[in-house]
Amino acid sequence: MKALPTAFAAALVCTALTPQVLAHNDDDAQRRAQHDLGRVLFKTSCTAEGQKQFDRALSMLHSFYFPETVKAFNAIPEADPGCAIAYWGIAISQRPNPLVGPFDAVTLKRGLDAIEKGEAIGAKTPRERDWLAALKEYFKGYDKIDQDTRTRNYERAMEALSRKYPNDVEAKVFHALALNEVFDHKSMAPLQQAIAILEPLDKKYPSHPGITHYLIHSYDFAPIAKRGIPAADKYAKVAPAAPHAQHMPSHIYSMVGRWQDSIASNLMSLKVANEYAAQVKLDGVLGGVPHSYDFMQYAYLQLGQDEKARQMVEQSAQLQGKKLIGGASVVGMARAAVPARYMLERQDWAGAAQLQPMGLPFPAAEAVMHFARALGAARSGDASAAQADIVKLMEIRAGLLKVNQPYWAEQVEVQVLAAQAWLNQAQGKHDEASKLMRAAADLEDGSEKHVAMENRLYPMRELLADMLLTNGDAAGALKEYESSMKNTPNRLRGLYGAAKAATVVGDGTKIVQYTRSLAQLTRDGDGTRPEVREARLVMVGR
Repeated sequence: MKALPTAFAAALVCTALTPQVLAHNDDDAQRRAQHDLGRVLFKTSCTAEGQKQFDRALSMLHSFYFPETVKAFNAIPEADPGCAIAYWGIAISQRPNPLVGPFDAVTLKRGLDAIEKGEAIGAKTPRERDWLAALKEYFKGYDKIDQDTRTRNYERAMEALSRKYPNDVEAKVFHALALNEVFDHKSMAPLQQAIAILEPLDKKYPSHPGITHYLIHSYDFAPIAKRGIPAADKYAKVAPAAPHAQHMPSHIYSMVGRWQDSIASNLMSLKVANEYAAQVKLDGVLGGVPHSYDFMQYAYLQLGQDEKARQMVEQSAQLQGKKLIGGASVVGMARAAVPARYMLERQDWAGAAQLQPMGLPFPAAEAVMHFARALGAARSGDASAAQADIVKLMEIRAGLLKVNQPYWAEQVEVQVLAAQAWLNQAQGKHDEASKLMRAAADLEDGSEKHVAMENRLYPMRELLADMLLTNGDAAGALKEYESSMKNTPNRLRGLYGAAKAATVVGDGTKIVQYTRSLAQLTRDGDGTRPEVREARLVMVGR
C-alpha cells in the first residue's frame, strides 16, 4: 500500500479531538450510522418493531460499539415492553469489550440486574430463557466468585446452548467469543476451537459482523496472525459505521508488519469515531481513540516517521483530564505506551528516564511507565533511579497477584527481569545481565500478548540481542534478532540490529538482506535516526 498523503494524514490526526469538523452536514456519516453495521441472525419473539431494533443493537454489539449498544438495547423495551430478551442485550452490552476485563462491581451489578429483570418479565420461548440463563453465569455471584471462574462457567453455558440449538448461528458465534474470553494467553486451544466454529460460518454468512470480528481476535497472535489477513481485509467493509470495525483490521496488520495498512485503518477509525461523537454529542472521548493513537504511533516508529510519532505523543497528552469512555485496561495501556514507546524505540534513554507516571487506575499501565523509566535510567547511567523504579515494579507485581491478575503480574515480572538485566549491564556484570535478560525473553515468549496492548512495549528477545551484540557476541545476537523477528516482523530496530550483527559476523548475504529491508521500510522516514541514515548510506554504497 502506498504511503498516505502527508496532508491528509496530518489533517485527520489534528482533528482527532474536534469531531464537529468532520461530522457537520455529513450525509455519508448519517447513512453509515443508520445502516452499515452488517447482518445478524437472532430471531426473537418480540414485536416486529422490537425485532428490528434488536437486530440493529445486536449488530452494534458484535462490533463493540460501546456505549451506543447500551442505548440501543435500552430503547427496545420502550417500543416493546414484553421483549424480555432485550434485557439479555442490556446485560451483555455493559461490557465495553468483553476481552479486556476484569470489570468493576457496578458494571457487573447492572448486568445481573438486567438479566433478573428479563427473567421477571418472562421470555416467551424456552430458547430465549436459555439465552438469559447462559449469560447469567457470567454475572451471578460477581461479589464472591472471581472473573476467571465466572467466565469459564459462561463459556460452558454457551457451549451447551449451541449444542441444544444446533441451528442457532448466534449461539455458535457467542460461544466462539466466549472461547476468546477464556483464553489464558498460553494455550492456543480455545482460539483454535473458536476458529473451527467461525471459519465455516464465515463462508456461509460473509456479512455477519461478529463472525468476521471474532475471527480477527482468534487469529490475533503472532503464531497464527497471517491466517487472519482475509478477515482483516474485509471487516471494515462489513460494518463501516462502527469505529471498532475500522480499527480491528490493524490488529492483524500490526502483527504481520503491514504498517501503512495499520495507520490507514486507525485514521478511518478516528474519523468514524469523531463523526459518531459529534452526532450524539458524546460526553467524553471513546476509549478507542487513545488505542488508535498507540497503534498509529507504533507503526510510524517502525517506518522511521518520528515526527508523526511525536504528534501522537502530543495528541495522547491532550486526553489528560478528559472523560474516556471504555475499558480501563485498554485506555490505560494506550495512554502509557505512547510516550514510553516514543522514547524506547528511538533509544532516547535519558528521555525515558524522565517520563512521569500518570497515576493511571490500571496497575499494569503504570508499570509500563516505571519500566521505561528503569530501562532509561539504567542505560543512561543513573543506577539509583533505575533501582527505585525496579522496586516500584515489584510492588505493582505483588499488588496484581493479590487481586488475582496473574497474567499482568507475569508481564510485570518480565519487566523487572529486563530492568535488572540492564542495571547489571551498566554495572559491568555482563554475565549476570545476559542471564537475566534471557530469562525475561524466555518468560515473555512463554505467553501471548494481550488485546489491551496489541504490540508489547518492546520485544524482550530483541533487547537480549542488543545486549549480546554490545557484549561482543555478534553470532548469538544475530540468532536472537532473527528469532525475535519471527514474532515481530518488519521492526525497524530488529532489522537494524540484525544488519549490524551480520556485519560483525561477516555474513554478506544477510547484510544485504536486512539492510535492504530496512532501507525499504524507512524509505519515507524522516531520516533523523542513525539507523535510517546508516541503511541509506549502505544501500547507496552498493
